[in-house]
Amino acid sequence: MDVPAVVVIVAAHNEADRIEQTLAALGEAFPGARVLVADDASTDDTAARAAAAGARAVRLPVNLGVGGALRTGFRYAVERGYDTVVQCDGDGQHPPEGIPGLLAAADGADLVIGSRFLPGAESFTIGRNRRLAMHWLSWLVRRRGGVDVADTTSGFRCISQPLLGEFARDFPTHYLGDTFEALIVAARAGYAVAEVPTRIEARPVGRSTAGGLAAMTFTLRATVVVLLGNTARVRRRSEMGAPMRQPERSPSPDAS
Repeated sequence: MDVPAVVVIVAAHNEADRIEQTLAALGEAFPGARVLVADDASTDDTAARAAAAGARAVRLPVNLGVGGALRTGFRYAVERGYDTVVQCDGDGQHPPEGIPGLLAAADGADLVIGSRFLPGAESFTIGRNRRLAMHWLSWLVRRRGGVDVADTTSGFRCISQPLLGEFARDFPTHYLGDTFEALIVAARAGYAVAEVPTRIEARPVGRSTAGGLAAMTFTLRATVVVLLGNTARVRRRSEMGAPMRQPERSPSPDAS
C-alpha cells in the first residue's frame, strides 16, 4: 500500500471551540493532508469534534502536556511508515499555508522551525519579559547546541526521519521541552536545523497554558535541565546510516 510521506500532528487540549476551524483551514491550505489530532486528555469534546471533521483523533487518558501529545503523534507516524511530520497547535496560531515552506526546507534539514523573527515573518506583539527570555534561550542554543536559531520556542515545526524515529522513542514532555529542549537535543546530536519565516497568530480564544510567572519558572527549569545534561537522548545523526546534512539557517521562500 502506498503510504503518504507526511502527516500533520495537531496537539490539542480543550480546543473544542477552535479545532474544527483549525482542521478546516488545514484542509483548505494543504489539500489531502493526513491529520492526527493528539488530544491531551481534554475535558471537553475536542477529540469528538476532530473526528467528526475528518481527522484521526487519539485521546490520551491522562494529561501529559504538549510534549507527551506530540510523542504520541510521532509514534503513530513511525508505526504507519510516515517519513515526515508537521506539528502545529490546535488553537489556530500556526498558519496552515506555511506548511509548504516548512516542507521545502526539510529537503536539507532534519528539523525545520517556523520562525516569528526572521525577515518576512509576522507575529503578534510579544511582551518585553518574554522577549528577553527568548533571547536568553537563543543564546543558550548557540552555546550548547552550536546553531543559530532566532525562534527557539516556536511549536510550528517539521521533523523528518531519522530524527522522527528518535523523537518517537524519547522526547521531552515538560513545558519548553517540546520546543527549546528538543531543539538542543537534536542540534547537539548533529541533526541539521533550519528556520523559515512564517506568520504566528495571537491565540484567538482561551489563554496560554503558562502565565508570566509560570513561564519564567519553566524557562529557569529548562535552563537548568540543559546545563546539567538531563535531557532526552537521541542517537547521533552520524550513527543513523544516512548521509549527513549540513546545518543551515534557511533563507526559505516566503512561507506566509
